[in-house]
Amino acid sequence: MARLLMAALVTLAMSGCASNVVTDYNSAVAFDDYSSWAFAPDSGSSSFVSLDGHRVQNAVEREMNGKAMDKVDVSDADLLVSWQIVEEDRLEQSGVGLGFGFGTGNFGWGLSAPPPVREVKEGKLVIELVDKGSEKVVWRAASRRYLNESQSPETRSKLVDEVVTEMFTKYPPDKD
Repeated sequence: MARLLMAALVTLAMSGCASNVVTDYNSAVAFDDYSSWAFAPDSGSSSFVSLDGHRVQNAVEREMNGKAMDKVDVSDADLLVSWQIVEEDRLEQSGVGLGFGFGTGNFGWGLSAPPPVREVKEGKLVIELVDKGSEKVVWRAASRRYLNESQSPETRSKLVDEVVTEMFTKYPPDKD
């Protein structure tokens, strides 16, 4: 029993240390050469800015300003920031399963039904930094945490802020 408890605690501790974002970058790029940025013209993949889009743009702007990067017009930018919320479907179990059984000694019979499952649409935030000169992605971050329709506006705003902040702790990347 003690072994099982210890294994559960170690697993919980390790999962708590796992990052909520994944980043990738072009290791040949000198990130120190970039000093200005702008949102890519098609960022967000829509002709208007949604509520979540506004939250993302505010968070990105805050983080880029914190990196001492100047926001400029698209024509003058070194980096273009492109972002999108990628919709994904996930199956979610709600409630608990039901079961019953009978038996005596070391023998018995049981029957159970799994909990009900429903499909949930969620959004994963992806941010890419594009070198304007080469028009190639030089840095990319994707969230492992999701936005969903059941979250309150306050929860969504807090989640976007936390995810974007964590993404930009990994920019510029350490090339160790």
